[in-house]
Amino acid sequence: MTMRIALAQFDFPVGAVARNAERIAAMIAEARDVYRADLVVFPELAISGYPPEDLLLRPSFLAECEAALLRVAAGVKGIAAVVGWPQAAGPVVYNAASVLRNGAIEATYRKRELPNYAVFDERRYFDVDPDGGACVFEVKGVPVGLIICEDLWFAEPLADTAAHGAQLVLVPNASPFERDKHAQRDALLATRVKETGAALAYLNVVGGQDALVFDGASVLADGDGHIHPAARAFEDHWCIADYDAATRKFAPVAWPADGDESRDALAWRAIVRGTRDYCAKNGFKKAWIGLSGGIDSALVLAIAVDALGADNVVGVRLPSKYTSAQSNDLADVQAYALGVKLLTVPIEAPFAGFLDALAPAFVGCAPDATEENLQSRSRGAILMALSNKFGGLLLTTGNKSEYAVGYATIYGDMCGGYAPIKDLYKTEVYALANWRNTTGGAPVIPVEVITRAPTAELRENQTDQDSLPPYDVLDAILLRYVDQEQSREDIVRAGYNADVVDHVLRLVRINEWKRHQAAPGPKVSRRAFGRERRYPITSGWR
Repeated sequence: MTMRIALAQFDFPVGAVARNAERIAAMIAEARDVYRADLVVFPELAISGYPPEDLLLRPSFLAECEAALLRVAAGVKGIAAVVGWPQAAGPVVYNAASVLRNGAIEATYRKRELPNYAVFDERRYFDVDPDGGACVFEVKGVPVGLIICEDLWFAEPLADTAAHGAQLVLVPNASPFERDKHAQRDALLATRVKETGAALAYLNVVGGQDALVFDGASVLADGDGHIHPAARAFEDHWCIADYDAATRKFAPVAWPADGDESRDALAWRAIVRGTRDYCAKNGFKKAWIGLSGGIDSALVLAIAVDALGADNVVGVRLPSKYTSAQSNDLADVQAYALGVKLLTVPIEAPFAGFLDALAPAFVGCAPDATEENLQSRSRGAILMALSNKFGGLLLTTGNKSEYAVGYATIYGDMCGGYAPIKDLYKTEVYALANWRNTTGGAPVIPVEVITRAPTAELRENQTDQDSLPPYDVLDAILLRYVDQEQSREDIVRAGYNADVVDHVLRLVRINEWKRHQAAPGPKVSRRAFGRERRYPITSGWR
């Protein structure tokens, strides 16, 4: 017996309940009429979008989700559909997925394992049904089971579902991207198949949602443990396959394979998709970027152009007396290479105005970082004014290394509504710039930008390494401390100078307040600043 399954690897935006339901209804008909599918599956919480966060605390939102699901169910004919939604049952709410068939809700499964780590807060919103159990239904004589996302990471839900007779199990997900996660997921799928003998159809949602980016990359696992190539990540696709009940194997029918799953390729596509969706979902068609002639703004400009198109991106040079001719020239070269409009707004006049206004208060004080920060804040004010006057989103250009140690000016170069490279260490910024220059023909980031010494150009002959260790050393320490949560002693034992480690860790601790005010940016690492790594600003722990 062969059954055709359609996996809807698409974006279902958070809160767009009516629009999501309308699309789902149309897509169910498309799966049936165009792809001749017997079964169509939608991602976790497709009705509400994921994660809906505190929208789930509003009874009116939950009621709208239920009404939307009932509308979808009423139109389902000639196909079985699995749709995720938040199910309110009296005072409790479940992360649920329902089987829709013959104009009604045939069965509903409630998620058993609620993640409450990293970016997940599901126990804040959802309950586990103590009476809930396996969900198994038949399609063309095939017993099909259903679990949701985190359930797969525990042995019991799948084992229980298989024990109830399921030979094919559907796994709708809303699993955010992070580097190196695909290999871990595929190993898990192979393990679960080996444990149960059940074939698995793993569907993941796609799209950017604030600081999260969902990669799709849906995948099939045959009953003998063979893992098929994942669907192309970060793109909306129908993923169609035939399932043979006799062999418990899938035969892809329309399955867009991913041609490049390298770390840099996936990170680039994650950041571009996150930037595009953040702009589109918040009503921005245009982006503004302050171009310094340095590597960070150069990379953000290339990301913005890939995300929005050159016609929708404006670069702005903001020179001061400390800005070198090379910086101005390199900003111009990159703007030309990418085909974006470039404005020049010198900051000397507003900077002088600040100094004049503050002169009476600053009498007797020697110049220091205050005056350097005023230059950055002059730039931030100008960029925000352009964004306000002409519309569009200001993209800020700080990287993870800078945010970690506070090498960024609050209300200055941290100004902006979205931070595309916020989760890339400086060494990763260089790696991604080099990777991008190998794709799409001619390099878009001038080689001189990549090879020059990084500098904020806020005083004569300034370089980043005046204040910080070399970036390869800094990033290695930060990776151990931030991402791997190693202690000071662990890092020193690994061979790093104790004084340098102490200096870096102190900077991380005292700049927590800045990170709490930073713009969101796409998560690509295991421990991104923001909703994933949440440390108190005020803390006596060292």
